[in-house]
Amino acid sequence: MPRFRRVLRARSTRRRAALPAAAAAALLAATPLLTACGSTPHPGAAAVVGKDRITVAQLQRQVADVREAQEASPQGEQLMANSARLGQDTLVRLIQYRIIEKAGRDNGLDVSRHELQEERLQVERANGGADAVRARFLALGIAPGQIDEALSMDLLRTKLDGKLGPARTNQVLMQTSEALRVDVNPRYGTWDAKRGTARPVQEPWLRPAAVPDPESPV
Repeated sequence: MPRFRRVLRARSTRRRAALPAAAAAALLAATPLLTACGSTPHPGAAAVVGKDRITVAQLQRQVADVREAQEASPQGEQLMANSARLGQDTLVRLIQYRIIEKAGRDNGLDVSRHELQEERLQVERANGGADAVRARFLALGIAPGQIDEALSMDLLRTKLDGKLGPARTNQVLMQTSEALRVDVNPRYGTWDAKRGTARPVQEPWLRPAAVPDPESPV
C-alpha cells in the first residue's frame, strides 16, 4: 500500500536524520477523483479544502518566495529548470498540509513550538548545518521561510503514525481528504484522493498554471 511520503524526516538518537529525495506523494486508498471542469465555483481560489480557501494570491506568494531563493542560489539555473511544475507542486503540498492538520486535530494531536525548534536543530545537526538544510529544501521547491511549516507537518504525521499505526494513519488521511471535499481549480489539475496529489491538466483549453499569473482570470 502506498504511503504519504514526508517532506523531511528528522530521526531521534535511534533513527538517523535524513532528507528524502522527493517532496510530495500519496494519501492512498481507492477513492474516486474529485474533478472539476470548466470554471471553478470558487473565484480567486487555487483550491478549497473544506472551508479553507487557498487563494491564487497565496499560492503566488509561495511560488515567488521559492523563485527568489532559487535565483539567489549558485545552483539557481539548475533549480529553476528542475521545477517547471512548481505552482502545482506547491499547491499539492499546501493541500496535504491542511489534510494532515485536520487529521491531527481530529485525533487530539498538534506540534508545539518547542517540538518544532528541537526538530529543526536535529535536522540541521544531521544534515550539515542550517545552510545545507536550506539548500536541500530549496531543491525540493521549499523556500527558507517555508521550512518550519514543512517540518511541523512532518512531525504531526509522525505523531499520527505513533498513535494510530502507519496503516490506520493512511486510512485516516484518505478519509479526511474525502470529508474535506478537496476542490482544485482546474487550471492546476484534478485532485486524486487515492494518491493525495493533483493530476496535471489534461484539457487542451485550460492553460497549466506552473507559475500563477496575477493578470489572468481564474
